[in-house]
Amino acid sequence: MNKIAMTEAIIMAKTQSGLGWEDIAARVGLAPVFLTSACLGMNSLKPEIADKVCAVLGLPGEVSVALQQFPHKSWDKAVPTDPVIYRWYEIVGVYGDTIKELIHEKFGDGIMSAIDFSMHIDKEKNPAGDRVVVTMNGKFLPYKSW
Repeated sequence: MNKIAMTEAIIMAKTQSGLGWEDIAARVGLAPVFLTSACLGMNSLKPEIADKVCAVLGLPGEVSVALQQFPHKSWDKAVPTDPVIYRWYEIVGVYGDTIKELIHEKFGDGIMSAIDFSMHIDKEKNPAGDRVVVTMNGKFLPYKSW
């Protein structure tokens, strides 16, 4: 089973179960963002966690095997057309250089890791309209001279 078929099976089982990503994540002991990313094919899971996901969703062992496979971590390079994903593209386009400058000013020349990394998505009630709160936490990795 490839990652595309795996994701399709997981989405179908998730829909049929009535569970949300946060529910599944709590049952298997992972953060919702990481679990969702793995189920969508962009990360891999350890065997015991992959097996738990399959048990929660009633999926066969071949899905567990696919969840354990290392992903290619590649994506379509075209400008995204999904409105939610496009907003992220727009945010990076508008604020990317600003984020880079402020990271360099605070930390020096380097990058924020997306490997030693966590992300949380929360909902904040607001009288003017609910707010999406995204918190990203990545280790700073300085460039080295040699």
